[in-house]
Amino acid sequence: MDDPTLVFPSYLFINILVGMALALVMGWLAIRLARRVGPMDVPGVLPHKQHDAPTPLAGGVALVASVVLGGLVVGAAAMSALWRILLPGLVVFAFGLWDDYKRLPPWLKLIGQALASVLLIWLGVYVQILQPGFLGLSGAILDWGNWFITLFWLIGITNAMNLIDSMDGIVIGTSGIALAFMILVGLLGSQEPLLHLMTLLLGICLGLYFYNTTPARLFLGDSGAQTFGFWLAAIAILFTPGQRPLASSWFVPILILGLPIFDTTLVTFSRLLRRMPIYKAGRDHTYHRLVALGLDSKRAVMVMHMQTIVLGCIAFIALGQSPLTANLIFLAVCLAGGGLILWLGIRNERI
Repeated sequence: MDDPTLVFPSYLFINILVGMALALVMGWLAIRLARRVGPMDVPGVLPHKQHDAPTPLAGGVALVASVVLGGLVVGAAAMSALWRILLPGLVVFAFGLWDDYKRLPPWLKLIGQALASVLLIWLGVYVQILQPGFLGLSGAILDWGNWFITLFWLIGITNAMNLIDSMDGIVIGTSGIALAFMILVGLLGSQEPLLHLMTLLLGICLGLYFYNTTPARLFLGDSGAQTFGFWLAAIAILFTPGQRPLASSWFVPILILGLPIFDTTLVTFSRLLRRMPIYKAGRDHTYHRLVALGLDSKRAVMVMHMQTIVLGCIAFIALGQSPLTANLIFLAVCLAGGGLILWLGIRNERI
């Protein structure tokens, strides 16, 4: 009788350990570099900034340095196959680092994200949800539709991950949990290069979490949060959940990254109701609302991480169902999230 035990490739665990070790070293170096030449996040510059001492915005530098060095140390051949998503991510990182130094206007940051997204599409990485025969359409119209969805997805997730960066550990913890679920989904298929990158990034999340947990010794800044968001969005486009039909799996990345999507939608809705600028930083995010409901800071962050885990589990449950059942599960999650957004958005508490 065959042994049914599932044997995981050893490189998965080697990559996690290498990524964690590199992030610990690169984080330590990036903190010291930022203290010498910047950028630093100074308390009181903006109303929502409530940390006590100047903190290095070094997370983005540590992230990119760890990915570059990790790609050379483990699975260089596999990682080189993913240069199409790594290179556009560096564009996002460059604009984010510029913003960390100079506080760019929102429109200029949006240009950087759009340039990176267009580059990714030009390199051949884009969603293909709209298939021939959809609404009787074909050819260039379907291509333009898929390109538009890709732009919306990439720019949306990049900004969503940046927007939830309201407290120590939220973005890194959410990214790590999302990557863990993506790795599990990736094991259902045969995408070894993508698994190399995802496991390396998971290790980097673990290493950076050491510096970013409360009280944080470094902040991700726009360069870190946006780059995390862009790479996660790009990875979600590439990975496929085994042999599951598209009708049962297209929404899996949306559920796995559901927390930043929920937070961005909530903030957008509530600010439109109050006729406030959508792009302006404020204290009306999910984290702030959880604190306003009586949770302390650490438990509010924990609740957000638990939400990511719950959504990831629901994505896996839906993945094993028929297309109709899977989409009904996704619809139920969307309706529940929409109802929660309506309730939170129209509440009159001070935020």
